[in-house]
Amino acid sequence: MQDYRQYKPTDFISDDSFRAWVLENSEGDTAFWEQWMLLNPDKRADVLESKGILLSIYKAFENINDTEVAFELEKLNERLDESEAQNKVVRWPWNKIFYAAASILLILGLFWLNQRHEASQQIENNIALAQGSALKWVTKENTTNNQMTVNLEDGSTIVLQKNSKILYPEKFEKEQRKVILIGEAFFEVAKNPSRPFYVFANKLVTKVLGTSFLIQANEADKTVKVVVKTGKVSVFENTVSNLGEHTTNKKLQGLVLTPNQQVVFDETDKRMIRSLVDSPNLLKVPIQNQVFEFNNVPIAEVFKTLEKAYGINIVYDAEVMKNCYLTASLDDEPLFEKLNLIGKTIDAKYEQVDAQIVIYSNGCY
Repeated sequence: MQDYRQYKPTDFISDDSFRAWVLENSEGDTAFWEQWMLLNPDKRADVLESKGILLSIYKAFENINDTEVAFELEKLNERLDESEAQNKVVRWPWNKIFYAAASILLILGLFWLNQRHEASQQIENNIALAQGSALKWVTKENTTNNQMTVNLEDGSTIVLQKNSKILYPEKFEKEQRKVILIGEAFFEVAKNPSRPFYVFANKLVTKVLGTSFLIQANEADKTVKVVVKTGKVSVFENTVSNLGEHTTNKKLQGLVLTPNQQVVFDETDKRMIRSLVDSPNLLKVPIQNQVFEFNNVPIAEVFKTLEKAYGINIVYDAEVMKNCYLTASLDDEPLFEKLNLIGKTIDAKYEQVDAQIVIYSNGCY
């Protein structure tokens, strides 16, 4: 538990619970701080003063450019140096505290204020897309602790997680289907290659023709995650040029994900990292009934069986491993454990590279 009685205004401003109370009106944090002020009436004025400073900083943050912040930061450092050299405490009037606090917030890494504004702005842009359309849009928000199922007019289904929101038209356009997600949801999209389905989630757009997948795009997070269960999807950054290119072509372009693959898009540095999911599942195809019992089977056939069963790509040197054979029972093992056991049996290792499995081996003799 933090010793809030020792806190100064800048300490309160940098505290997560305090910010959640002031800026987000968090129910739990609001109850805590109201109770804390009742138990510590002599500190109430300090708390309210800190609250006023934080609200003012948040309101004015977008109006303070980088040059002004750098200038105020330099002045703050100079005054701190002077104070230390003279071994005395400098008390500043409130307007000076405001800029000092803004600078200290930056030092403490609280640039999340600006990032939060950017995330909110992107969501507003996505919502503007809906409002700017001639279609009649519907908003569903899950404020319960349970999942919410949303059925669309094209036969698609969305399972909305708690604290998540979906915007969609009552009736889709003839040539495309667009929805806007804030939060997390699992999609089962009705297959219709002539009418691509687009999910706008923060700064990432997911395009599908008909498949099932999960998207995590929380407002306060700087990453968007897409996980594919069945079928294929393509993902791309939400820019004017990308939208023009991808919406005029009904085929899947760009970074394409297949079953058991996922991508994490970092909005800060615009990077997309593709990988396999943590626990790849067997595909729902006849090969699912494959019995993973191998009796002196060439390793090439073993890898081919795994590729078909999990929809993955296994890269290896066929010439080097031509003399490798496997005798093992792998029925009850998940994919990565299967690979570990194969590696131990034939003295090989594996790693994930861009959602592929790469096998390293010196061969078998």
